[in-house]
Amino acid sequence: MNFRQATPQDSNCFLELMKQLDYETEFMMLEPGERTSTAEDMEHYLHTMETSNSLLLLLFDDQRAVGFLSAKRGAANRIRHSAYIVCGILKDYRGKGWGKILFQELLTWAPENSITRLELTVMAHNDKAILLYRSMGFEVEGKLVHSMIVNGSYVDQYSMAKLL
Repeated sequence: MNFRQATPQDSNCFLELMKQLDYETEFMMLEPGERTSTAEDMEHYLHTMETSNSLLLLLFDDQRAVGFLSAKRGAANRIRHSAYIVCGILKDYRGKGWGKILFQELLTWAPENSITRLELTVMAHNDKAILLYRSMGFEVEGKLVHSMIVNGSYVDQYSMAKLL
């Protein structure tokens, strides 16, 4: 297992990972079959992440992408000090410490890139993710009530952040 910064050449494996995550977990934004991105769309997205001085780490098992962590830097001057975090790891690789390793890399990268605020949202019932985020120093800043509908039911989210 290893991880590295994604490049536009990773568009196919990143797209495959995202589609599999759509089917494996209800904790990501998109439902199965809802993702319409193409490899070209992903290539453009990865290029944008690269040129905006944002971070997208891919976790690999051999040549297969099995997880990711993205930190999208704010584009406007007033929020360039902040980054919005999204993380996903395939089911067979969860609970093995890889999320913590990706977050540790994020916490090294952020100050080197003048990021002083990290933020994310998480479904309020995603106990394992919340435990990871709290262990990395994130704190709940607020609750977004009925912010999503998953399987026909309203779901609340927490807004969490870490100041560096």
